[in-house]
Amino acid sequence: MSTDIPRSGEWTRAELMARVVMESQRHYADYTVFNQAMADRVGLHPTDMQCVALLDMEPHPVSTGDIARLTGLTSGSATRLVDRLVKAGIVERHADPHDRRRSLVALAPDARNRISQAWETPGQAFGAVLATYSDDELAVIADYLHRTADEPAAPAS
Repeated sequence: MSTDIPRSGEWTRAELMARVVMESQRHYADYTVFNQAMADRVGLHPTDMQCVALLDMEPHPVSTGDIARLTGLTSGSATRLVDRLVKAGIVERHADPHDRRRSLVALAPDARNRISQAWETPGQAFGAVLATYSDDELAVIADYLHRTADEPAAPAS
């Protein structure tokens, strides 16, 4: 497929909608491969890497129940995931200061540095692509990503 695709003016709405769907499918497939490579680089399972990426975006420590909701895992699977990440030194458990029955999970400081280093090269590449867009285009991209992330994923039938 050509990389010299016109940005506007030469497509009907139906063609643009079809293209967005096709490119989204390609993006999801490429992201799966990328996530596997990042997980390999950091020494984690891809599911564990997804959890780490989500934890890295959280401003505060989260409960295992929060991790289950963020990842779509059952509470038991989320607990086992956290156990693996604690054992690997990626996350730390801390007592919840408001509820002694709960523990909160946060990235370990060293893990945050490892993840940041692993993201350095791809982050620069993503930044270079994003730099080619206008502020208005970036706003549309950000809106699309936010809105599609907020939609619950429909299970494949």
